Amino acid sequence: MNKTWFVTGASRGIGAEVAKAALAAGDRVVATARTPASVVQTLGAESDRLLALPLDVTDRQQAQHAVDGAVERFGAIDVLVNNAGYGQLGLFEEVTPDSARAQFNVNVLGLFDVTRAVLPVMRQQRSGHIFNLSSVGGIQGVEFAALYCASKFAVEGFSESLAQEVAQFGIKVTIVEPGYFRTDFLDASSIQYGELPIADYEAYSQRLQEGFEAHSHRQAGDPAKLAACLVELANHTRPPLRFAAGSDAVKVVSDKIEQLRTELEAWRPLSVSTDGQFE
Repeated sequence: MNKTWFVTGASRGIGAEVAKAALAAGDRVVATARTPASVVQTLGAESDRLLALPLDVTDRQQAQHAVDGAVERFGAIDVLVNNAGYGQLGLFEEVTPDSARAQFNVNVLGLFDVTRAVLPVMRQQRSGHIFNLSSVGGIQGVEFAALYCASKFAVEGFSESLAQEVAQFGIKVTIVEPGYFRTDFLDASSIQYGELPIADYEAYSQRLQEGFEAHSHRQAGDPAKLAACLVELANHTRPPLRFAAGSDAVKVVSDKIEQLRTELEAWRPLSVSTDGQFE
């Protein structure tokens, strides 16, 4: 049965590829972005299976209007892809408090608001599938990306909890954890860096920034292949809670599991010593 997809950040990168893959599968797509014209430029003119709508995920009212427009046009939302987001890089002390809040407003609170607008639709349907785009940075903290990783760790915890709450309504949640993919993520049009240079960090910060910039548009991951995976998962009766995307992501997750196991066992006696006895 054909599905209706609601994709945020659909004008480029992974979001655009997901929209293309869903359309190629014969599904309907509500492709949202801050400027719908950019969606049309990427995906082509609107049709009986494609609707482009304006959506800045930090605008709660606009999120609700977009969801209402999607339901009015297609009658349902079967798959939500919370893809919109960006990366705030820079050493923690070199990022302003306002930039830290902006990172969470988009990557976390924006995702919350879009999900909050879609969930009543899915509950009424007693079905749906939510893909929340996290990152390997939501599994393993990375130097020079403390705030970005913090936002993705928040997405992970939210998604894992939400999955338990909405399972009773036939709604599935999958956390997507991409490694490095060839998108504009590290491009100057997307990435943000710290604005408060500190002399103690100068050489360290410069080296890390140059390292990230050297990977821009040279990442191994293919966004079109990831999009095809999401279409496959959307049609699976028992999709995973977490989906690591890319061989680099698989290694990060595997290494993190081993790190946690090793540290847990090393400190097990002290950890369990905190148990008390009831009188």
